[in-house]
Order: sequence, then structure tokens, then C-alpha cells
Amino acid sequence: MLVYQDLISGLETARSVSGWELIGSNLLCLRRLNRCTVDVVAGDELLSDSFPYKEIENGVLWEVEGKWVVQGPLDVNIGANPSAEGGDDEGVDDQAVKVVDIVDTFRLQEQPAFDKKQFVTFIKRYIKNLTPKLEPEQAEVFKKNIEGATKYLLGKLKDLQFFVGESMHDDGTLVFAYYKDGAADPTFLYFAHGLKEVKC
Repeated sequence: MLVYQDLISGLETARSVSGWELIGSNLLCLRRLNRCTVDVVAGDELLSDSFPYKEIENGVLWEVEGKWVVQGPLDVNIGANPSAEGGDDEGVDDQAVKVVDIVDTFRLQEQPAFDKKQFVTFIKRYIKNLTPKLEPEQAEVFKKNIEGATKYLLGKLKDLQFFVGESMHDDGTLVFAYYKDGAADPTFLYFAHGLKEVKC
């Protein structure tokens, strides 16, 4: 699994031993490492290779399909019906909730919506903070294509939900979500140049 980390802060998110990650301090609690993407600015994990992406807008944006999933205890029907026989459904604690997999997995924090002026202000600040962290070749591609990606996002602005990583870093990258026509599950958009791949 690849994890993508915020480029601006560049915080390390996992330590590995021969391709395995130690979870906490318990040596018996190991999991196989995959790849994650982290926010270059804030260092937050924002995505992993468990979620395939498609490049759009000349590679400036990544499009990732999210999915609503049920989390928590589920009521499993095994054929017995105590309530029909006069008994209570004691002990059934239906705490199941629906969550969006990407939001839940990476602990994304929803932010208030932006109007056009706020969004343009954010983009200008983001470009200023991100560009010095990019290799010269990457910075050139980013600067050349960010205007088209910004116009693409502005065209969807009223339909977008805004998220940031768990640290809620002021200068971290924004993650956008919206629902395509008729879709039951959200589509997420990431700034590709604001992410870096690390082992997780």
C-alpha cells in the first residue's frame, strides 16, 4: 500500500522493518507495508495505493472514487426471531454507521465551503507554498497547468465538499469531493503535485 504525504511538512508516517510496519510498541502487532501518499505541506496521509486514481487536467489533479461503507456492529439474521415469540431483542446494539471510506481511512476533516474569492486566494497561497518544495521540472509542469485545473475546480465549486488532512494544517493541501450526475458515491480530487509517495 502506498501512502501519499503532504509535501510541505514532509513528516514521516511509518517505520518499517523488512517491509513490515510495527504498530505501536507491540512486536507481535505487525502489518505488511504498502504505499501511501502524504501531503507535501502538512505531512498528513491523504491516500494510499488501495484507492486507484486517474490523472486529469494534464496530470495536475487525481480523480479517485470513494465509496459509502457501513462501519460498526451489524445485525446478523440467523433465522431466530425472539421478538415474534414474545422475547425481546436484548443485547442488540446497532451502532453501525455509514461513512465514506476515504474520509474515514485517512481521517480527513471537512471544512466550510469556499466562495470564488476565497478559493482563488487559497490557490494563490497554495502555489506559493508548494512550488519551492517541488523539483524544478515538476514546478514547471505544475505552474503551466495549475490555471486549467483551477478553472476546472471553479466550474464545480458549488458542488464541492472541502477536506484537509488530520492535522488541519492551515497551508496543507485541500482534498475535494463531489457527486457525479446520478452517482451514489463521491468522487475525490487531489492536487497531484502536492502529494508524495511513502511506505506506510
